[in-house]
Amino acid sequence: MSNLSRRVVIWSPAGLALAVGLAYAFWPKPLPVDLAQVERAPLVVTLDEEAETRIMDVFVLSAPIAGRALRIDLEVGDRVVAGETVVAQIEPVDPAFLDRRSEAEAEAAVETALAAQHLALAEVDKAEAEQDFSTTELSRARRLIKSGTITQRRLDDAERDFRTKSAAVETAKARLRMRDWELQQTRSRLLSPVQVRAEGGICECVAITAPVSGRILKILHESEGVVGAGEALAEIGDPQALEIEADFLSEDAVKIEAGQRVIIDAWGGAKPLTGRVQRVEPYGFTKISALGIEEQRVNVIIDLEDPPQDWSRLGHGYRVEVDVVLWENQEVLQVPSTAPFRNGVHWSVFALHEGRAALRKVTLGHRTGLAVQILDGLAEGESVVLHPSDQVVDGRRIILRE
Repeated sequence: MSNLSRRVVIWSPAGLALAVGLAYAFWPKPLPVDLAQVERAPLVVTLDEEAETRIMDVFVLSAPIAGRALRIDLEVGDRVVAGETVVAQIEPVDPAFLDRRSEAEAEAAVETALAAQHLALAEVDKAEAEQDFSTTELSRARRLIKSGTITQRRLDDAERDFRTKSAAVETAKARLRMRDWELQQTRSRLLSPVQVRAEGGICECVAITAPVSGRILKILHESEGVVGAGEALAEIGDPQALEIEADFLSEDAVKIEAGQRVIIDAWGGAKPLTGRVQRVEPYGFTKISALGIEEQRVNVIIDLEDPPQDWSRLGHGYRVEVDVVLWENQEVLQVPSTAPFRNGVHWSVFALHEGRAALRKVTLGHRTGLAVQILDGLAEGESVVLHPSDQVVDGRRIILRE
């Protein structure tokens, strides 16, 4: 065997092995991808938002008159009975302090009233003296008329004078009583707040009872103090009459209508609660978001459908999360929402077919944040690529990522 033949025999296997190795090294490997199966399962399309519970009818108890409200002894959460439970009491306010001029004027008024009282007392004494004289004259005239010493006219004059003097006595006494009250009135103007507190007895306060049966929700004026007419003192409501208020973006609120089912979650209980949209309020309002963006919001009111014992721990102003169900179906062909992508004007997915990526045009239906309905283009049981990158192309070999 020649040297050339010998070299060929020796190096041919090595060269073949090298070629195979280089071919294996540079041969395209299957691309690892995440796969999900097309399946039929329930699909629920919802609008989600944070919300607050609230009592349907909150009654604000206010002061009917101005005065000093006594301290409210009730606590938040205490039960009250309509027309029976006294929530607050109001008594008259203390008089104001007098300045030097007002005090001098009041003292002068007292002296004037005292002098008028003395004058009235003297008039009573004078009237009584004249009455005594007329009484004596009337007695004498009655004796003399019997003996014929005086005429009937003289007797009539004596009786008339007696009646006139008696009336004068009553008038003088009435004037004296009037002066007594005037003196008491002027003296009362000199009373200071300290004297009023020291001399005051049991006050007939105005008692304010609960307008409805329920619980005390909030005490707005707990300590004793002066209040004006109409000032709020406490809030009362029935925790069993609870509803939920959620404010949605206006473009979402137009999709909601009364009667739609609501899933109430993240309220602290072991399982979600069920509610029903009561109404969508017909006006919107501007609200600043956490990012400082102005948003148009609309209030949606939701009724709780579960028995009160299931949510008895909820109260007024508690935070919950509500999912308003716009559409739902128990048998929906669907894929994860990360599988479809835009391919021109159409939606497409990459399906697994014989170990390779197959580009499929699909028709989408309802979608949520996690899943999307497939109306056409895929069959149940097929596998699709999740999060397809630009490395995934039609016909490329793919393999499930470990």
